[in-house]
Amino acid sequence: MTSPSDKAGHARRARRSGRLGQPSLAALAAIALVRLYQKALSPWLGQRCRFHPTCSHYCIEALQQHGMVHGLWLGFKRICKCHPFHSGGFDPVPGRKK
Repeated sequence: MTSPSDKAGHARRARRSGRLGQPSLAALAAIALVRLYQKALSPWLGQRCRFHPTCSHYCIEALQQHGMVHGLWLGFKRICKCHPFHSGGFDPVPGRKK
C-alpha cells in the first residue's frame, strides 16, 4: 500500500517532468528560446516553413505536450524534414502514448 507522502512525491516528479500537462521548467526555458527566435530572427528570415503548423509552433506544442527531452527530439526531427525536397503540408504533433 502506498502512503500519502509517496503519492505526493510521485505527483511532484510527474509535474517536474511535464507528465501532468504542465511543462517542466526546462521545457518552459526551451519554449522561451523558441519564442525569442519567433520574435527576433523569424521576421528577418521570412516565411520559409513548408509545414502547418510552422516548425517553431510545432516545437512549442511538442514541448508543452511531451516535455523537454521528447519535445526537443520531435522538434529536431521536424526541422530535419523541413527542406526543399520535402513536400510539407499538415503535420501535427503526435499525441502522447498511454
